[in-house]
Amino acid sequence: MGIKGRQWALAAAPLALALLAATGCDSTSGGGADTPDARAMPTDAPSTPVARVCAKPVAGPAKAPAGAVTVDPGVVGDLAAKTKSHPANTTFWLRPGKHRLEPDRYAQVIPKEGDRYVGAPGAVLDGGKKNQYAFGGSARDVTIRHLTVQRFVAPPDEGVVNHDSADGWVIEHATIQHNSGAGLMAGARQQVRANCLRENGQYGMNAYKSGGLIRDLVVEGNEIVGNNTGDWERRREGCGCTGGIKFWAVNGADVRGNWVHDNRGTGLWADTNNNDFRIENNVLEANDGAALIYETSYNAVIRKNTIRRNNWVEGRREADRGDNFPFATVYLSESGGEPRIPARTSKIEIYRNVLENNWSGITLWENADRFCNSPANTSSGDCTLLVKKTDRCAQPAIATAPLYADCRWKTQRVDIHHNRFVLDTSVVKCTVKCGRMAVLANYGTYPDWSPYQGERVAEAITGKQHNRWHDNDYLGPWSFIAHDPSRELDSGQWQGMPYQQDAGSTFRARDGG
Repeated sequence: MGIKGRQWALAAAPLALALLAATGCDSTSGGGADTPDARAMPTDAPSTPVARVCAKPVAGPAKAPAGAVTVDPGVVGDLAAKTKSHPANTTFWLRPGKHRLEPDRYAQVIPKEGDRYVGAPGAVLDGGKKNQYAFGGSARDVTIRHLTVQRFVAPPDEGVVNHDSADGWVIEHATIQHNSGAGLMAGARQQVRANCLRENGQYGMNAYKSGGLIRDLVVEGNEIVGNNTGDWERRREGCGCTGGIKFWAVNGADVRGNWVHDNRGTGLWADTNNNDFRIENNVLEANDGAALIYETSYNAVIRKNTIRRNNWVEGRREADRGDNFPFATVYLSESGGEPRIPARTSKIEIYRNVLENNWSGITLWENADRFCNSPANTSSGDCTLLVKKTDRCAQPAIATAPLYADCRWKTQRVDIHHNRFVLDTSVVKCTVKCGRMAVLANYGTYPDWSPYQGERVAEAITGKQHNRWHDNDYLGPWSFIAHDPSRELDSGQWQGMPYQQDAGSTFRARDGG
């Protein structure tokens, strides 16, 4: 919920090989390819979408697998009834056709541990705009393959498939579309591969587990498109409750080889105490808002992604309103590397990506007023992963070590290198505020007992928390914001004292087309 927090403060494997397409160093516009240094900039980001799933999903078996229970679409409730009457570890084969549950809104399939559901070509589980949930319950290690799940009406913040966030589920080659709420929830060790998550009302997937932590999540080779049809940010202004995928308190996630595009709002959004993410080889494009938000979270590698034409709607809207904040396509809000929290990395590293014709680039932000136990913390009730009890973050202890540092989610140890940033203003159709990189904070004012008042946080994020750009390639009219929104710099000032950013980087100011 970083956007809301910012405005408040300123106002006050085999499958992967099959799915990955050809990759290349250059972005599709070819910007900068006429110079040797542009050709030499290695990115390895995919030049074409890597997961074109929705147009031609992989078909399931035309005949029932050996030992499978056949489910009849002509019998209302047959799937739920046969699931109930058979033991754990049963395989169910859904014949072609439209399968329905009983008309009660709470009717759903409650799998047993190890159950497997396989759809024949044309098998659809349809909620008829009456049922809230398709698959629920706490059974572990359930598998769903080759099945279309559609037209369920889950309430806001709830999901249709794996409604109760059970652990160990595998969802592959499924189409989950035209549902309210989230198409899919997530539990620990969940694998979400080669699915079409399309035009769901709030999220394609909501990776949230009530009262628990999600570990070792894999999201690979999916097409995630057109979600948030309900436009929930408009209905609940500043709710931070939309996205192609939203992640909450996930410890260990591999998000790779997905095509995340044309979502209303943010593409991928990790919010509140996530840790150890690897986001790689994705194509993130044409999302109304940011391609990626990493918020109040820790330790991530973001590499080899193609990120293009994002944030045109939301970035332009805020600029037209006169807001001077550098709304970015990759937005790190109170997030950074923390060696004391176990992960595959101890920093946030962003490298070998292509960012092309987005509304602005990367913003590193830290809200001075947002910390554990502060009324300005929009993730209310949550504390950092370094402090277990929220009430410890209070005077007088918060004013001294270790709590002075540990009660904050800090944007620190961010390393941004060997990326290509291309901006053609004739493509984005903008003249100002659309080509900015930024590292900044607000002037701390609240609450009155906060030890972070004044410019302390702005000075720390800008010069003391080891946030560094270097060895990048810029093409187009880029500018840079440091410390606070009023300090807009050209590349020379950005590279000079006191900021000393982007050592070893190249800058060509002509448009990127």
